[in-house]
Amino acid sequence: MRQRLDEILTNNYLTNNGPLVQELEHKLARYCGVKHCIAMSNGTVALELAIRATGLQGEVIVPSMTFIATAHALQWQGIKPLFADIDHATLNICPKSVEALITPATTGIIGVHLYGRPCAVEALQAVADAHQLTLLFDSAHAFGSSHNGLRVGNFGDCEAFSFHATKVFNTFEGGAVTTNDDELARRLRLMRNFGFEGEDNVSYIGTNGKMSEVCAAMGLTNLESLDGFIANNRENYHRYREELSAVEGISLESYDESEQSNYQYIIIRVDRAQFGKSRDDLKSRLESEGIMARRYFYPGCHRMEPYKTLYPDVSGKLPVTESFSEEVLALPNGNQITPDEVSWVCQLIREFGSGR
Repeated sequence: MRQRLDEILTNNYLTNNGPLVQELEHKLARYCGVKHCIAMSNGTVALELAIRATGLQGEVIVPSMTFIATAHALQWQGIKPLFADIDHATLNICPKSVEALITPATTGIIGVHLYGRPCAVEALQAVADAHQLTLLFDSAHAFGSSHNGLRVGNFGDCEAFSFHATKVFNTFEGGAVTTNDDELARRLRLMRNFGFEGEDNVSYIGTNGKMSEVCAAMGLTNLESLDGFIANNRENYHRYREELSAVEGISLESYDESEQSNYQYIIIRVDRAQFGKSRDDLKSRLESEGIMARRYFYPGCHRMEPYKTLYPDVSGKLPVTESFSEEVLALPNGNQITPDEVSWVCQLIREFGSGR
């Protein structure tokens, strides 16, 4: 990292599609096996530009069980998000729920690879094709994961990634859009730089979505260690799975071992009737020991503002989302937690559930 920072200062090239940004884009495209990677200042801007570059308008279907930025990226641009339910088994957007929401004003679908586990890509594509809709993916959780042996980044018209500091691969702050569509990639590159095409010609409405050289340097450095980060996540995941397997009322969401996964998200469901304590009780107990546990994502976008006021008719129409949002708890993972600390967290959960 220090060598790259020295290079930035020596070259006096800090931003505006610098050499390190271009190198990162090339390496990320190769890693994902996709034709184009367009680096962005953050994941939200990446999603906003993907929405604008693909011409979405009117209504777009999204899951409510996602980070609020997925809905905000639409609402910010005057597009109405239609909130779909999730599948009980996969926790990803349910294609049948999507199809039931389609109206003449619907122009697209945004699937979210929740917790790094890919959506039902083929089923969503079939729905999109049948109704002539654009299909995008919010892939903020899923860098490094695969579906049917193909890495996330290749699906739909394009996919938007977040490289925030909390992600398994990060650039301090950053994001990207990947696509195999040459013309879409060209538009995205123009739009992330205010729409400039040449020195003094603007051909699109754009914004300042460029990634800095410093962030690209962090990304290139992290990419060299990514396999190690994922291996650490995987070890922690397996320890959680082993030590929580016999805890009644606690179920750990699993990863498909036949696919590539980043193993970043340790997601449990807390069944109050079986565990004997509520999800929120367990969250408070862990936090009392300094353990960060999150209701990830609670309570669902449709129950947050401005959506619960703008679209009050949605409440009660997403039974799986609402049920899961009352059970979900994300446990710590990453390089900051050791296997022994994972065992300690599991011990606390076991003891709390047994009433000790």
